[in-house]
Amino acid sequence: MDVTARTYRMPLPRLTLAPGTGHGPLDGAWWPRCDALELELPALVGSLDAGLGTVTRVTVDTAAWPDAPRTVMTPGQAIEVALTDVDVEAHAISLDCGAAGRWELLVIPPGESVAAATWLLTTASDPRNALTAPHMLALAESGFDDGTDRRRDGGPGAW
Repeated sequence: MDVTARTYRMPLPRLTLAPGTGHGPLDGAWWPRCDALELELPALVGSLDAGLGTVTRVTVDTAAWPDAPRTVMTPGQAIEVALTDVDVEAHAISLDCGAAGRWELLVIPPGESVAAATWLLTTASDPRNALTAPHMLALAESGFDDGTDRRRDGGPGAW
């Protein structure tokens, strides 16, 4: 009997990054498929361009990731996981890459609708976006009713 070990790999992450960094409160967005950080984080880290640096630590919101482990193993390294309950960091993940910098990503809830997630992914990676993660998710939950017509004004998140 031939027994072959199989390794399951998460699909490529649903991720958008803004060109460059330091443009606003967010550097992009990530839409994980589930709320198990130990399963999702290795795929996220593995998909990042090597030019962004090596992720050594992540900071996540305790409300979004209540059962997050304190360390997540990725191929070739262990990543420290810090938990925060600061409102500014709600619904976001911070990727610390040592001297290369820090990236803030909106974390889109796994069960979000495709339409809302598409808007969130696009808007968070727009260099002109000035919205925070909690504000963006609130807009998505309210059906994007912030008083602007995105089709007409051409601002961040224009359809």
